[in-house]
Amino acid sequence: MSSGHEQDLLRHHGDVDAESGLLDFAVNVRLDRPPAWLRQRLAAALDGLGRYPSAADDLAARAAAAARHGRDATEVLLLAGAAEGFALLPSLRPRLAALVHPSFTEPELALRNAGVEVTRVQLDPADGYRLDADAVPEQADLVVLGNPTNPTSVLHPAAEIKRLLRPGRVVVVDEAFSDTVPGEPESLAGCREPGLLVLRSLTKMWGLPGLRAGYALGAPDLLAELGRTRPHWPISSLVLEAVIACCEPSALAESERAAVEFEEHRAGLVAELSAIPGLRVALPARAPFLLLRVDGGEQVRAELRARGVAVRRGDTFPGLGADHLRVAVRDPEQNALLIKAFHDVLGRG
Repeated sequence: MSSGHEQDLLRHHGDVDAESGLLDFAVNVRLDRPPAWLRQRLAAALDGLGRYPSAADDLAARAAAAARHGRDATEVLLLAGAAEGFALLPSLRPRLAALVHPSFTEPELALRNAGVEVTRVQLDPADGYRLDADAVPEQADLVVLGNPTNPTSVLHPAAEIKRLLRPGRVVVVDEAFSDTVPGEPESLAGCREPGLLVLRSLTKMWGLPGLRAGYALGAPDLLAELGRTRPHWPISSLVLEAVIACCEPSALAESERAAVEFEEHRAGLVAELSAIPGLRVALPARAPFLLLRVDGGEQVRAELRARGVAVRRGDTFPGLGADHLRVAVRDPEQNALLIKAFHDVLGRG
């Protein structure tokens, strides 16, 4: 990849599609603001902004995340959002990175910008975009994939992901949406396999894209290598408080209820979208978004926008084209507005 156009495609994200005033189906965030209890926790932490975050503060947040996944605090590295974890991947000094696509593009962008050789492992739509560990080149010493995967909504079996592990290789699993799946059945967050690095985010579930809060899980030596180029105090006091708050039992119970609700709302949306002639939904889907394909996708997206509805363009994801769109799963009332807009645009409303 060498052209500026290709760089721009990798840099594109749903927030660009979701301009103010539009009904937002382009961004995969559950809430338009954090819940009241979390806002109160963050507001109470403002008085601590007059001092630097301490090692004890960092340890408290790491311990909270570790307890949430049955790990030790030494196996947690706090991040300014999962996106920082992708930006740090060049610190692992890979020789050949295999990126499993279609998937979130920030890891590839960070690695290419650092001069790392990258190969794309394209999953087959005819096979439901399912992971095939044998398709990853044996010589790759870094493999990156999402689970569940953005934008395909595929949840890969943990056993298949583990087949990627081998001595001398780091396998990075982006689990930014794992907490939107009830019970997190295929999560590797609690797995201590050598070379396994799991990235988690608080953004999607808790309405925190403006705060940038997440963490990495892995062996202490691997985390030390990942974070070796970071500056002092890389994580703010508010992020530390958010991690602690969102890992408490009451928050986890709320998260599980929301995940069950996502499943119910997604099932209804799939049924409605699948009934629209000319609109194809990629299935099975397990995340709070759906990958669609429709002839003339670019024009359809523009006409939806003219009707006040923003959806995510799909052609910026390697392996997808202009006829692909991604839509977030919202509540039934909002989903009904999306369905009506599609009917109107496709001439059957």
